[in-house]
Amino acid sequence: MDNRQRVACLRDEVVALEGPLDAASAAAVRERLHRALAPGVRLVVDLSGVAFIDSAGLWALVSAFKRARAVTGDVVLCGINPAVRSVLELTNLDRVMDVFGDRQAALSHASR
Repeated sequence: MDNRQRVACLRDEVVALEGPLDAASAAAVRERLHRALAPGVRLVVDLSGVAFIDSAGLWALVSAFKRARAVTGDVVLCGINPAVRSVLELTNLDRVMDVFGDRQAALSHASR
């Protein structure tokens, strides 16, 4: 079952993350993502520099996703390595958020 809803967005904003997305970094990442959100913005979160994610990191992504939807925006993920993809699949977050292989694919999809 696919729970994704399409949202009409007016512009894209890219945030590239680096390092582990864990309890030590999650609050700062959450704030960074929230600052990038505005009505009509599709936030493309590039995770190609993230090798590890834990529950706190997932919380940061989900929090941004929920906030985006509250302001008629969206959050999509890209550049996910196999370890991070595994966590997203185990938690079914990949069924809620759009996930793309790389930034270009995410931006190409976003512009349709």
